[in-house]
Amino acid sequence: MPAENSVSSMNGIHYFAQGWKLVRLPGIRRYVIIPLLVNIVLLGGAFIWLFQRLGQWIPQLMSHVPDWLQWLSYLLWPLSVISIVLVFSYFFSTIANWIAAPFCGLLAEQLEGRLTGKPLPDSGWLGMMKDIPRIMKRELQKLGYYLPRALGLLLLYFIPGFGQTVAPVLWFLFSAWMLSIQYCDYPFDNHKVSFPQMRNALRQHKTANMQFGALVSLFTMIPILNLAIMPVAVCGATAMWVDRYRSQHARHL
Repeated sequence: MPAENSVSSMNGIHYFAQGWKLVRLPGIRRYVIIPLLVNIVLLGGAFIWLFQRLGQWIPQLMSHVPDWLQWLSYLLWPLSVISIVLVFSYFFSTIANWIAAPFCGLLAEQLEGRLTGKPLPDSGWLGMMKDIPRIMKRELQKLGYYLPRALGLLLLYFIPGFGQTVAPVLWFLFSAWMLSIQYCDYPFDNHKVSFPQMRNALRQHKTANMQFGALVSLFTMIPILNLAIMPVAVCGATAMWVDRYRSQHARHL
């Protein structure tokens, strides 16, 4: 019982901080290299391009604000910037996750073995290659869950006033939930836990998962730090899996 209480007291902030520590473990660092390189090339290049375009996009976006809300322009301008960066960062981090998904799964697998002392069967690079079709199918499931909800939120941006004030908040909360799903899914998928089962498990600890996803979302928007966020998030989510979900959902315990 004391062990369960100590685990339940560990929130999403704790696991996000753990990710920064675990990513530097000897023996784990070599599995971090490819996700890190993918993130640096794709997300780094995308953000350089974005910041060159923001000066053109923000005035165009602000032109859709009705005259009766112009007095709020001092508030709507930063919200517009945050909205663009949020959508942009999630979009390109999703592409990066697609490319790096097999390597993120391998990182989660190796870290779980290190944390528990029980390596998964068929673990390693060869096992990863055999699992690529299943991993990509899983990414398609996540995309199918994400797209209709994201499109609905994007439509809110075209509602004058509401779109520039409430929609950014809703988008941030949705991004936090989706990023929690994205990174927590790697250890779940390594154990062949179905996508609906995984979502239901995460909902049982929704506050902790939203905290974790919110921090990942925030760091994805911060230049330089966002380049390392993918492997850090995988490690933090794997630590959460080991503490909160593994005893109930893992195969071959």
